[in-house]
Amino acid sequence: MLLHIPGVLDRDQVAGFRAALDGAQWVDGRQTVGVQGAQVKRNLQLAEDSPLRHELGAAVLAALVRNPLYFAAALPLRTLPPRFNRYEGGGEYGAHVDGAVMALPTDASGAQQYVRSDLSCTLFLSEPDEYDGGGLVVDDTYGEHEARLPAGDLVLYPSSSLHRVEPVTRGARLAAFFWIQSMVRDLEQRQLLFKLDTSIQALTRSGADRDALLQLTGIYHNLLRRWAET
Repeated sequence: MLLHIPGVLDRDQVAGFRAALDGAQWVDGRQTVGVQGAQVKRNLQLAEDSPLRHELGAAVLAALVRNPLYFAAALPLRTLPPRFNRYEGGGEYGAHVDGAVMALPTDASGAQQYVRSDLSCTLFLSEPDEYDGGGLVVDDTYGEHEARLPAGDLVLYPSSSLHRVEPVTRGARLAAFFWIQSMVRDLEQRQLLFKLDTSIQALTRSGADRDALLQLTGIYHNLLRRWAET
C-alpha cells in the first residue's frame, strides 16, 4: 500500500526548509548504507551529526504529530530521526529493500535502542517541475507504483517493498526520509485498522447513527488493543 499524505508541510515551511538546505553541506549518501546498498546508491545527504539535520528533522516530526491521517495510517511507536537527501546530475538509488532493524541515537544514559522498520516515508521538498526523473518507484504484489509528489507532501509505504529512485536528469530533487516502527507490526492488520478508522470518520461527517458509530469505534479500539505492541 502506498499512501499519499498531502500538506504535511505548508508552503511557508517548505520555503524555510529549502532556504536552509540551499546553503547546506552535503556528504556522500553511501555513508549510511551497507555494502549492497552502496553499489546502487548515488546521492548526497546531510551528515548524520549535522545540526541542520536535527533542526529540520525535529520540525518534520512536529508536523507529523499534527497530522491525523499520518497517525491513523502509521500508528507510530518509534521513528528514526529524519534524514535529508539530494539527487542531481544523474543521481539515483537502484532497487533495494530497506534494512529491517536500525539503531536510534543513544539516550543520555548511553543505552542503545532500535527501530524495526515497518514503514518507510519520503517527504518531498522539491516541486515535480523542478527536476526530471527522480520518481520513487515501489514494487508490490500489484506491480510498480511511482510517486513524484508536490513539495510538502509525503508518501508512506511498507519497508519490506522493493523500491528505487529513478535517475535525476535535470535539476535537483530534495527530500526528507525516515522509518517507523508501528504499534501494529502486521501489514494486513494495520491496513484493516486504517480502513476502519477512515470509515468511522467519514460516517461521522455524514451524520450517521450515533449508536452504530459507537459500536464501530469500540470494535476499532478493541482490535487495536488486541494487536498493538507498546
